[in-house]
Parts: sequence; structure tokens; C-alpha cells
Amino acid sequence: MSDDGGAREDPRPDGTAPDGAASDGAARTGAAHGSHARPRTGRDRWEEFKKSPFLPATVLVFILAAAAGMFAGSYTYTMANPTPRHVPAALIGEAQSPRGAAFVAGMEKALDASLVLHTYDTEAGARGAMADQRVFTAIRAGNDRTTVLVAGAAGASVAQLVEESAAAVGKQLGMAVTVTDVNPLQEGDPRGLALFYISLAAVIIGFVGAIQLSVHARALNPLERIAYTAAYALLGGFVIAAVVDWLLGALHLPSFTQSWMILAFTMFTSGMVFTMFNTLMGRWAMLPTWGVMVLLGNPSSGGAVSWPLLPSVLGHIGRWLPPGASVNAQHTAVYYQGHQFVFPYLVMAGWALVSCAVFWIWRHRHPGGRARVPEHAAAAG
Repeated sequence: MSDDGGAREDPRPDGTAPDGAASDGAARTGAAHGSHARPRTGRDRWEEFKKSPFLPATVLVFILAAAAGMFAGSYTYTMANPTPRHVPAALIGEAQSPRGAAFVAGMEKALDASLVLHTYDTEAGARGAMADQRVFTAIRAGNDRTTVLVAGAAGASVAQLVEESAAAVGKQLGMAVTVTDVNPLQEGDPRGLALFYISLAAVIIGFVGAIQLSVHARALNPLERIAYTAAYALLGGFVIAAVVDWLLGALHLPSFTQSWMILAFTMFTSGMVFTMFNTLMGRWAMLPTWGVMVLLGNPSSGGAVSWPLLPSVLGHIGRWLPPGASVNAQHTAVYYQGHQFVFPYLVMAGWALVSCAVFWIWRHRHPGGRARVPEHAAAAG
């Protein structure tokens, strides 16, 4: 008996606890470690990994590595070694003579490309075709002298190749060759890259702005999101134009307002393209946006390398994408006033309209917006 008057079961002679005590201890131990008794399987680990932040982080590692390679590859493929394929050219009058035919054949051999020939009776007609950007060069070949017209504004790389080839062919045939640039580039933009850079800035800042709205202004409702996209596009386009023209003086914009609106239109379209993909694909929206606007759109835009020097498929595709449309519209606004085409504006308008429509129709899928309070709940409150 114990001092407190209660009965106590004596321990066994060998010092072990009685059977009841052992059972209670085992039960307590099992209860404490039952959840860890079964070994974790590969399926358990995979399910845990899928729910952790490590899965998207791991996927991003591989995506970013692939994107880096594709980015370098796409620009290198189109810009590292530009080669003419088909160069639209005007033949003026005597250029169809045997002497002229020999010069044209020599030019095709020197360029390692075919000249897509268009015949004009007068030099004025050929210059008009160059102003409309239907041809890149014009040739008038006489018996002893040949005149070649180029337009640096239409593409510095093409003009340089034509000029070098014309001099070499003239020397080979014993003909004097005069090359005249009828529409040279501006002094502050000797390689014709400024328009490409400002369009590239508008494209990238356009979708980066949409990304930032999704992160920092997630609660914006659909109409508010579209309105703020238009707001930063208008202001951003103005700042880009003001910096390159007024501040740096690198590029004179003959129609400042038109160039500003083109840049704003570009930024808005780019922002809404991301918003559309964000609606359809959620957190992976950057993949198609980057693919369309940067990997494919910018190298094929004709801004850094004129489209006759691009692979033929890219030269055609680029005109149907927002970056190419932006470059074409800006290029004509700066260097070919009075010869503007509606096609680039229709391309950007089409992308912007489709993007806005998709976003609006499936706005409930977009990862943003504010929760709507039911009317009866608001009235009750």
C-alpha cells in the first residue's frame, strides 16, 4: 500500500512494467508517431512538390534558359549576316538595252539575288515608285554611263549593298556609274536604327507596363485596366518622342504628333496583347507575349535589317505583327511624308481590337479585379 492509501501494482521482479503499463505506453507512442509510421512514397513527394513554389521556379529556370537561346538565335539568324533575296528595282528607259541588260545581270550576280524588275519610262516615275516604297533602287543604263538611284531611308543596308555592287559591276563592264541617294537618312541616324530602337522601346515598355499593372494594381476592373494601359501608352509615347527629338536631337520627327501617336498606339497594343494572354494563360502569359512581340516580331520588323535582306518568310510575317507595323508606320511618317499607308495602322488596330475583345469577353478569367458586392448585401449593410 502506498502512503496515500491507494493501491499500486508492484513492478515485475525483472524490473519491467506490468502488461497494462506496457500497453498504455505503446498506445501513446503509436498515437504520437502514427502519422510518420508509413514511409513517404514517390507519389507523396511529387504531390508535395507540385503544391510548393519550387515547381514554377524550376519550370522558369528551364524556360528562361530556352528563351535566352531563342532570343540570341532569332536575332543572330536575321541580323548577323543579312543577305538579299529579292530586291524590287526600277528600270528606266534605256535600261532595257543590251548594255543595260548586261549591267542588270551583273548586278544580280554581284548581289547574289534576283532583282524584281519594274519598267518606267521616266526617272520621275521611278522616283515616285521609290517614294511609295514599291522599289528600293532605280537603274538607267546608257551605252557608257549608268545612273543608279538608291534611298538610304528605305534601308541603309540595301542602299549600301546596291552602291557597292553597282561600282564593282561598272568597273567590270567598263561603264561609268553614278550612284545618287534620293532620300538619305538623317545625320543623327546614319545607320537608320533610331526608328527601330524607339519602336522596340515602345513594344517592350508596353507589355512590361501591363505586367506591372497586374502586379501592383491587381484590383483594377476591366475598363479601368484598359484605361490605365491607354494612359501610360500616351504618356510613354510622348516621352520617347521628346527624348530622341527634343532632348538628344538624334532624330528629327517632322510630324511630332504623328510619331507620338504611333508610339502610343504601339505601347497600347503591346500592353493589351499581354493582357489578352494573361486572361487566357494566367501566370504563363509572358511566354506567348515574348514569343510574338520579341522573338518573332522585332527581328522581322525590318527596322534593323530591311525586309529584302531578311529570310523571305520572316519578311512577310513581320509586316503582320505589331513591331513590324510600328516600324513601317514610323518609317513612313519620318522619311516619306505624304506617302503614308493605312496597312500598318490596320495591323496594330486589329491586334489591339482582338486583344481587348478577348480580355473583355473572358474578363472573369483574368487574375485581377475587385470582388463585386451583391446589391441586396449592400442594401442590407
